[in-house]
Amino acid sequence: KEILEKYHDLSAVQWEGVIGNMHVPSQAEWEQLLADCSGFLFYGMERFMSHVLLNRLVAMNIPKCHLMILLDLVRSQQSYRRITNSDSHKSCLHIALEGPAETAMLLSLSGVGCVVAAQWYSSPQENAERLESLFHNLLGIGRTTGRTVHILRK
Repeated sequence: KEILEKYHDLSAVQWEGVIGNMHVPSQAEWEQLLADCSGFLFYGMERFMSHVLLNRLVAMNIPKCHLMILLDLVRSQQSYRRITNSDSHKSCLHIALEGPAETAMLLSLSGVGCVVAAQWYSSPQENAERLESLFHNLLGIGRTTGRTVHILRK
């Protein structure tokens, strides 16, 4: 929330959605947010696909979403317990489809133009630093995406 407030005035972006621990979005809310956006930022714990229903996402058509940034794969002891419990009710194939590359492919097939995603698990602090760097470079200084990606790799 702090980062969004810091960079809110630097562009004409209208931020909508669920921020912080307001509530857990319903599947219908996820679908509405995805269908109505031109850009989507997910900043959360564990895998993005563990928060949405796989069969509903693959049936969606999301061509208006030009950019999806998934800053997921953040792990804490509490989130690890939650995801382990959730995964015990899923098949191995379903869990495999929630991986970063598979998620990007599924989103692309649903019509998303570009997917920027985390590849490895990180701490909440490391993820916050990534978001800060991304916003600083994309919105604050106006660097090209290629240069921003290079900076994020450092």
